[in-house]
Amino acid sequence: MVDMNRGTQGVVLPPEVAAEIWQPIQEQSQVMRLAQQTPLPGGGVEVEIITGDAEAEFVAETEEKPVSRPTLDSRLMRGYTIATIVPFSNQFRRDKNRLYNALVSRLPGALARRFDRAVLLGEGAPSAADFDTLEDIDTVDITDPRPGFLEAMRVVATSPTEEAGGDVTGWLLSTGGELIALGADDGNGRPLLIDNIQTEGSIGSIYARPVYRSRSVADAGTSTVGYGGDWRSAHWGQVEGVTVSISDQATLTDGDEIINLWQRNMFAVRAEIEVGFRVREEGHFVRLTGDINGGS
Repeated sequence: MVDMNRGTQGVVLPPEVAAEIWQPIQEQSQVMRLAQQTPLPGGGVEVEIITGDAEAEFVAETEEKPVSRPTLDSRLMRGYTIATIVPFSNQFRRDKNRLYNALVSRLPGALARRFDRAVLLGEGAPSAADFDTLEDIDTVDITDPRPGFLEAMRVVATSPTEEAGGDVTGWLLSTGGELIALGADDGNGRPLLIDNIQTEGSIGSIYARPVYRSRSVADAGTSTVGYGGDWRSAHWGQVEGVTVSISDQATLTDGDEIINLWQRNMFAVRAEIEVGFRVREEGHFVRLTGDINGGS
């Protein structure tokens, strides 16, 4: 939905702008790429989670077949708003192509980074019980990459037990994490991180699991260089799409600075999305830390 202020003379955005913004958000958010998308109405939705599968048994001829039932759980997922306001000078009015390109290129990355960093690091995340983060998951050091990545897979596979454990379906690495992986081999003289053009968007694979690069992973405070996890256990959803509003009459508060748009011959574009995130089992994810200098 696009909500435009008609009083903003000379600024005309095509109706497709919201869709054009929303698609790059999903492309730039690696959490959205890897986790399972769930339709999310405005009032929230109960996410059905399979906690145990049905069991099968061998039976002899003419014997009764066993009855088994899977176990289920549900978690409430609610949407929370992520927003950003970008001010522009009125010179952009003279060329709506430039405005359109600036709008599309700037906003998706900001919204996607905020969502990923909230989910992965808990940075700015809603302090609500119905929005999960991976802030407190177990940590594995991959400074020595080969045993490090194997240990990460073991932690995921045995949490909370081997029967209920997960399977790493993808790695998220910062540039530092990628450098650690690139400097290692698999023990047989072959690179640990190998090219894999079959998985869209990935930069390769480690132990047959696709690897994705993300700027949102790095956190100097904890030496975080990546994440591994069973992303089938993670669910995200969005309410509607992106809401875009334009004004040249508003007054913006930017830190200690007050910006009167009309007085400065400026206008501002506000974009916001409502998103939610839930995980089935935090133990199905692991945080990767490491020293890109190899501990030297």
